[in-house]
Amino acid sequence: MSGFDEYKLGDLLTFQRGFDITKSEQKEGEVPIVSSSGISSFHNQPKSSAPGVVIGRKGSLGTVHYLKINYWPHDTTLWVKDFKGNEPGFIYYFLQTLHLENFDVGSSNPTLNRNHLHKIRVLFPKEQQKKIAAVLSAYDDLIDNNRRRIELLERMAEELYREWFVRFRFPGYQQVKFERTVPQGWEPQKLGDLCHLIKRGITPKYSDDSPRLVINQRCIRNGGVDLSAARQHDTKAPAEKIIQHADALINSTGVGTLGRVSIVEFEPDNLTCDTHVTICRANPKKVNPYFLACTVARLQQHFENLAVGSTGQTELGREEIAKVKILLPPEDLQTEFAKRISSFWIIKTALADTLRNLAEQRDQLLTRLISGKLPVDQLDIQFPPSMREADAARQEVAHA
Repeated sequence: MSGFDEYKLGDLLTFQRGFDITKSEQKEGEVPIVSSSGISSFHNQPKSSAPGVVIGRKGSLGTVHYLKINYWPHDTTLWVKDFKGNEPGFIYYFLQTLHLENFDVGSSNPTLNRNHLHKIRVLFPKEQQKKIAAVLSAYDDLIDNNRRRIELLERMAEELYREWFVRFRFPGYQQVKFERTVPQGWEPQKLGDLCHLIKRGITPKYSDDSPRLVINQRCIRNGGVDLSAARQHDTKAPAEKIIQHADALINSTGVGTLGRVSIVEFEPDNLTCDTHVTICRANPKKVNPYFLACTVARLQQHFENLAVGSTGQTELGREEIAKVKILLPPEDLQTEFAKRISSFWIIKTALADTLRNLAEQRDQLLTRLISGKLPVDQLDIQFPPSMREADAARQEVAHA
């Protein structure tokens, strides 16, 4: 393959084991501590300078992380101490193609040994590294931008809810009388009186050929539904167990994830849930679905505390969920809130779709570019801002 030669990985870079640090030793600061799964906490002193490339040594083996600021590589990682003149951004992408998790040397706990990794033989290009990194970095910059926009929308939605329904600074609040700090006309209601609680989804028969998807515990995270963790199945679900827009999903069995809540902000298609999930669906004659979904999401900590059962198995019963009381505002205020929050959801869903498409395109390009199947030597490539900033930072350090 033109431009690619065989090397030992240790000829191209030097891995170093990270540094241990306990929670009690950490001091408040902005230096990221990078564990095998990514940034886990922060400290006030770095152990290595940016740009940095870190891989998981224990636990999440072979995961690759790129650091744009000075950082602390944790003992559960290996970090690149010496790039040996190679482009750090390219090394970051190159390592993702090696499937380093397959080089596990641990007997009981998965572990990577840097000395073994240094002996791996790879095909590697000495030229065009910067151009390849530029193409892939441009995609990652777009992905990061979409993530930031989604996070901004989430903060705006949270602030709107808090302003109206926690601080009671809703439109026209100045003209409303309050009784014991609660607006007149706002009544406490049990969830069970406002919604349908559909407990126990289907027991799916998994099939890789079916367009149907089933939601499980792993899908319920960060307040949303992670469809990448859903599984295909070929089981006909009852109509009531087909997930609808604005449903709230509550993880109701298991350990660790019990009580987590996700809101279905998108328009689902052929989507249901397994027996670990309770569907909380608003009765539109009694409560606005958007208001109810956002309210249920804010009850996650309360649901987590309602766990019952033995140490080995915990469960959040439908009866316990039904007893939880919420403060129900007037219908017109719920409707106005729904108009605003639905616009957030529409934009957020579009951004999430764009993000997924960009990630898929980047991953397809990654393999072709790193392998040399898609040459870049004749391309006139503009380097993205992230690479220009990294180059400027390196030059500043070199001349310091």
